[in-house]
Amino acid sequence: MTARKPKDERVYKKGEGRLHLFYATTHSPSLIELVGVEEARRIIDFCFIANQYYPTPKMIRKMKDRFVDLIKSYPGSARGQGERYMAEVLGVRPENLLVGNGATELIALVMDHLIDRIGVAVPTFSEYVQHLRDRAVSKLYYLKAENNYQLDLDDYLAWIRKNRLKAALIINPGNPTGQTFDVRTLKRFLRNAASLDLVIVDESFIDFAGTPIPSLLPHMKAFKNLLVIRSMSKHCGVPGLRLGYAASGNLDTIRELRTYMAVWNVNTLAEYFLSLLPGTTEQYEAARRKVIRDTQWLVAELERIPSLKVYPTGASFILVRVPDGVTAYDVQMELLRDHRMYVRDCANKVGMDTQHIRITSQGRAKDRQLVAVLKKMYPSGPGGKGTARRG
Repeated sequence: MTARKPKDERVYKKGEGRLHLFYATTHSPSLIELVGVEEARRIIDFCFIANQYYPTPKMIRKMKDRFVDLIKSYPGSARGQGERYMAEVLGVRPENLLVGNGATELIALVMDHLIDRIGVAVPTFSEYVQHLRDRAVSKLYYLKAENNYQLDLDDYLAWIRKNRLKAALIINPGNPTGQTFDVRTLKRFLRNAASLDLVIVDESFIDFAGTPIPSLLPHMKAFKNLLVIRSMSKHCGVPGLRLGYAASGNLDTIRELRTYMAVWNVNTLAEYFLSLLPGTTEQYEAARRKVIRDTQWLVAELERIPSLKVYPTGASFILVRVPDGVTAYDVQMELLRDHRMYVRDCANKVGMDTQHIRITSQGRAKDRQLVAVLKKMYPSGPGGKGTARRG
């Protein structure tokens, strides 16, 4: 039986509303933007990056019970409470943390106020490119398709020095590549980059990179120019609460960032959510590991489709190159129109070509549905679409 097409088919036609929305943002248009609230509920969103197994049902019930009181109250005006909750969970000191309204607020503050001569490897999370303060002196380091868009840290640092830049950005795991560096490799980079004013390491997906979590947080005091930024939307599964944090062993860096931050930047719902974190460590760990297992399963199944090139990943998403002769947009629209599934077309990321989609695990049952559809779209062997390509 053929899946019923959404009512508003205009969003699937080239040259109409869909393309306008896509090029109006460097992110991916939300399903609600594309097809409306009701239709979005009927589509599996493989573009959406968030932990499917957290918060726990008990946490959600507590937030529902407190909902009216919370929205009728102001957040705390005295800073530090959110940092104390996060410090307890992370095993660091509160003064080394700064909680923000999502990682995007912190990225904007850092890029707008702390640095100007920075090197940014692309493709990457677009907010870092959007907020380059001085594009005349900042530089983009283009990752090469023939090298699978992989970042070579030694070459990157040599390029930074050659261009006399003062700061560097590393996304670990990379977005959209999923490329992951271990702690030992990053510590070596940081030692070699000690002369830089700032090294930003974005660890928004690091909780899905392995066990133990290969984070630099336990080592940040050894590197005074290190600033770790994390989004909580992904690993905690709460993008609507807009939570993220910055961490540094350099207290002056945290204090300076705090001076640029607005009062009440974190709302009461988000503050209350933070207060629930310390009591759920065991449940969170189980949820995190489940996401990792789901993603590994999805990688293995996608690799069984010879016409797709599947990149290794340490995140909860997977970068996939679609077969020659079609574009990521074509694949995205066919999945959305005919199968009610939505994947990320990466073509609007600076430095990326038009043949890559990003797929985020949405749990084993939904992932199975996507794999089954892709196998029908791109059957293997003679007569299949595209040539065998594997990462």
